[in-house]
Amino acid sequence: MTAATPPADRIAPSHLPIYCKLTAVALLWGGTFIAGRLLAESLAPSVAATGRFAVAVLLLLALTWRVEGRMPRLTLGQTLTTFALGATGVFLYNISFFAALSQMPAGRTALFVALNPIVTALLLAALFREPLGLRKWVGILVAFCGAAIVISRGDLLGAARDIGSAVGKGELFMLCAVTSWAAYTLIGRHALRGMSPLVTTTYAALWGLLLLGIGAVFDPAPLQLGSLGWQQLAAIFYLGAGGTVIGFVWYYQGVQAIGPARTAVFNNLVPVFGVLLATLLLDEPLTLAMLVGGVLTICGVMLTNRGAR
Repeated sequence: MTAATPPADRIAPSHLPIYCKLTAVALLWGGTFIAGRLLAESLAPSVAATGRFAVAVLLLLALTWRVEGRMPRLTLGQTLTTFALGATGVFLYNISFFAALSQMPAGRTALFVALNPIVTALLLAALFREPLGLRKWVGILVAFCGAAIVISRGDLLGAARDIGSAVGKGELFMLCAVTSWAAYTLIGRHALRGMSPLVTTTYAALWGLLLLGIGAVFDPAPLQLGSLGWQQLAAIFYLGAGGTVIGFVWYYQGVQAIGPARTAVFNNLVPVFGVLLATLLLDEPLTLAMLVGGVLTICGVMLTNRGAR
């Protein structure tokens, strides 16, 4: 503890609202798997994702205009960076996210989110030669074992004999989503030079919406407007407003108040809430393999990120 840091018993009360908001963010993000599963049953992935970000972009533009006073003009480098963010974190992630939910239960899909920090750490080591150290490698191994238990549904030997029976389209789509978000995170490390997080996210969402809209236009699956009931419309609004805009604003309030490392710990609650909500709202089974694998994965992530700054 540095001399400038107040004692823990003095800062805890003032941080309680932030902790509550970050827990609510994890709950909102866990709920995206429920809403996404509902949409994936009736809409093509590109159409569902386009609806989500159409709502998000409208709200983000209004919020940016209120906070910044205008939409700042970007340099060429900033334009290319925000396009890369939109292509990875919005377009590729959401196409893969909804495609996975069309193939897998929401709770099982949510557990894959715990792999995001692990994949990010591995990409940092591979692309930027950032050292991992023994503790991080042990954490990665524990998380990998947990993910293997979830993916194989507890039958590791059977999966080893026939990998095709354990890893289907849904698992591959979700692994693609995890990798896309890891790429988004790495690009985002260099994206905030000269731009606020809000402006960066708004431009990324605009680029992503453009790419998603193009994909929706050329999607071979026809849009069945008659299938859009109040539940589907509510799910789209929830994903755009709660899962994207509110989640983003509160998350970055946490980063500003308690720092990125302590804020990122709350991400470990996302798969927990996702599994619980899927069990409560969708009557999905909560298997022993999901429990054991999920706990191992989260423990591995926490071990890998312990002491991170």
